[in-house]
Amino acid sequence: MNFLESIKARAKASKKTIVLPEAYDRRTVEAADKILKEQIANVILVGSEGKVMEIAEGLDISKATILDPENYDDFDSFVETLVELRKHKGVDKEKATDLLKDPLYFGVMMVKKGIADGMVAGACNSTANVLRPSLQILKTAPGVKLVSSFFVMVVPDCEYGAEGKFIFSDAGLNPSPNAEELAHIAINSSKSFEQLVGEEPVVGMLSFSTKGSASHPDVDKVVNATNIAKELAPDLKLDGEFQLDAAIVPKVGASKAPDSSVAGKANVLIFPDLDAGNIGYKLTQRLAKAEAYGPVTQGIAKPVNDLSRGCSADDIVGVVAITAVQADNQ
Repeated sequence: MNFLESIKARAKASKKTIVLPEAYDRRTVEAADKILKEQIANVILVGSEGKVMEIAEGLDISKATILDPENYDDFDSFVETLVELRKHKGVDKEKATDLLKDPLYFGVMMVKKGIADGMVAGACNSTANVLRPSLQILKTAPGVKLVSSFFVMVVPDCEYGAEGKFIFSDAGLNPSPNAEELAHIAINSSKSFEQLVGEEPVVGMLSFSTKGSASHPDVDKVVNATNIAKELAPDLKLDGEFQLDAAIVPKVGASKAPDSSVAGKANVLIFPDLDAGNIGYKLTQRLAKAEAYGPVTQGIAKPVNDLSRGCSADDIVGVVAITAVQADNQ
């Protein structure tokens, strides 16, 4: 069973409810059809039932729940909750009403209220638009300093990592994290690896230097992040700073960092900035023909995941399955 099949199997077992607010996008309703047929999750689509059914012509979404913010029975309670959450920012009843007519805000509020277990969007909305209501309504999980993202990379015929499985983080959200932020990204990514891959995380903090082989402020950031992460999570298998080969290749790790128990064994790779993370995952995807699942968001109180605007219906199905597993673990 490959990674995605195992994720789908776990999602089927938990049968969570995921809201898809972009129901006026054909890819979303195609995904809903597949999700329901495979029994991966229960689905809530946001929009006018007539318009959604028109877009879904030829598809079977009869088992989906379709909810229209304009005609929702408990809309007033949603408004009251949003006013309470955001009144310190000047949000009154009128403003809250306008915001909750937006399917993204409406969808996130359904997660807040426990009507849905998670949300997946981004097929036709920017990352900022997807995450803004999530952070305003759900906020970050307890003890989490920032929201970050990762890709699960599955490299075929690979002897490194967890039989070719890795997490690359942050590869989609934070452009230039400082040392403290990088430490928290590392700790949160280790938890995500354990949740989704089901194996022990071994975290490598990446740099262009290995254990002092180069001197530069960028190296210092990774060294400081490593020290902070070790202090915050002393039981976590985490070390750095490592060049990529020293992090994942046992022979190179033993040569360049002989005193490290992590060198050559890392399966969670923490990149120093978004440039490196984004380039790294795309190189691996294209040159090694790796499967790339993500970006997956971590750190929000309840799971909300952002799609690429170039996503396919199958991509949405995969992210919904991952979101369901995240919800089950929370």
